[in-house]
Amino acid sequence: MKLNKVKQLVINAMLAAVCFVLANFSLTFVNIKFTFESIPVHLGALLFGPAAGMAIGGIGTFLYQVLSYGVTATTPLWIIPYIVCGGLVGFAAKGKNFSLSRVQAILLIVVGELSITLMNTGALYIDSHVYGYYHPTLITGVLALRLVICVVKAIAYGLILPELVNTLRRVLHLEPTLKKEYVK
Repeated sequence: MKLNKVKQLVINAMLAAVCFVLANFSLTFVNIKFTFESIPVHLGALLFGPAAGMAIGGIGTFLYQVLSYGVTATTPLWIIPYIVCGGLVGFAAKGKNFSLSRVQAILLIVVGELSITLMNTGALYIDSHVYGYYHPTLITGVLALRLVICVVKAIAYGLILPELVNTLRRVLHLEPTLKKEYVK
């Protein structure tokens, strides 16, 4: 069964709002931000495809950026990673007809999280030059730690999200569900 456009719009809006709220409940240490804001982006992309994932990521992070920092020259640089992540995950999920194995889901989420981390690192680099706080160790000094945190977080998401997606698919009467051949 396919959702009507109004229901899907409402779900996308709720996921974008959750993205915004989760972004506000982040832990930040210097230039390392630990956040759960990408979970709703992944959910929307895995459930509905690239357009939903991109919209959720774009709207949720736009609201966070504008309400937290205002509009600056680099605001789009902080929003684009979540739009790209939603698009990547959504295109891959749609390409597999929304029928992913647990391993495929984990790998897809790792790729999505790595894209966010690498693009955010690029945004940090540009932002630091534009606003005059650049220092070489700001980027290179913690890049390895940022990547490790990213991969660990992505694997954790990849273990949790398939079950959450399957539950939401049943509740929303969507088919198919993620494959369970790797679930024991």
